[in-house]
Amino acid sequence: MDRWADLSTYACRTCRFFVPKTEHLGRCRRHAPTLEGWPVVYPDDWCGDHKLGGNPSRHDG
Repeated sequence: MDRWADLSTYACRTCRFFVPKTEHLGRCRRHAPTLEGWPVVYPDDWCGDHKLGGNPSRHDG
């Protein structure tokens, strides 16, 4: 099974490290922030560090 066969499954919006900020932008919290903060990413971006699942740092409410 090729886990990269459907890249839409591995977009930032489905990653546990993605935190949405606006409808079109979010922050990647995979690694510690730099002096400039967390990296800005688009929901449709992707990388090799992708992890499926809910982000444990997100809180509803």
